[in-house]
Amino acid sequence: MTRPSYSFDVVSQKARPTMIVRARISLPQLPILIGQSLGTVVEYLGRLGEHPAGPPFVAYHNQDMADLAVEIGFPVERPLKGQGAIVAGAIPAGRHATCLFTGAYSEIGSVYEALNQWIADHGWQVAGTTYEFYLNDPANTRPEFLQTLIAFPLAD
Repeated sequence: MTRPSYSFDVVSQKARPTMIVRARISLPQLPILIGQSLGTVVEYLGRLGEHPAGPPFVAYHNQDMADLAVEIGFPVERPLKGQGAIVAGAIPAGRHATCLFTGAYSEIGSVYEALNQWIADHGWQVAGTTYEFYLNDPANTRPEFLQTLIAFPLAD
């Protein structure tokens, strides 16, 4: 089995509009919700004649594993109107400390610890929502080769 790997960086990004589903859920239920929500958003975008403008993501507004406040969806090219549980959102502009992690989702906790330590070592502070962007499909990628881009917004 390949060992997980990761690398750190700081990137500046422009604000990006998104289409999302918001939810509160416990960690064990999250994988099922992610699949359902992404399918719902893709179906809705198709009805609008639109497509995702980037990889799927989950935004974490807190780290309470028993009661996670999340947004699940995709970036889109332009702001769109939502319908029902699907709402418009945005990934804010600014500097983000990022980590490209290659490995199984079950091993991602240690990456969060390492990224937090790297941020602290550089004297920065996290300010806001954490994002995980899923760069390949777990349905046809072995767990040790899954790539997740983790992004923590940094305070100015």
